[in-house]
Amino acid sequence: MKKCSEEKIKKLLNILQEDFPLVSEPFKFVAKKTGLAEEEVIDILKELKEKGIIRHFGASINSHKLGYITCLCATSIPENKEEIIYKIAELPEITHAYLREHRLNFWFTTVTKSQKELEKLCEKLEKTFKIKIKKFPALKKFKVKAVFEV
Repeated sequence: MKKCSEEKIKKLLNILQEDFPLVSEPFKFVAKKTGLAEEEVIDILKELKEKGIIRHFGASINSHKLGYITCLCATSIPENKEEIIYKIAELPEITHAYLREHRLNFWFTTVTKSQKELEKLCEKLEKTFKIKIKKFPALKKFKVKAVFEV
């Protein structure tokens, strides 16, 4: 990445957020748009991931169109039981997890196939970790385009 200019890296990051193509060789396409070689694009992304600048690189699926439901949940985790947070956050049904300075100090978002599966998941978590989960289902969906120009 040392050979690559900061300007080209910024252009690459902007393209990845807004114009990533669904083609058989997407990195080749992106390379042409940035003036980089395909291998350079891949190496830059690997390095940015290793440095923690990029946390995740992947598709954001519209779970609602696939028939799934999402729910924001909150609970109180005792300070001496923080290992619970990591166990919950690592579950495949959990998409986001956050610690907060509040009585409800742990918030997370779930994606499940049905309301019944959501209830089953929350009951299992409550029983396993001896916690009480508050559920905040969406009343109306707002899709915010989260693009951060670099």
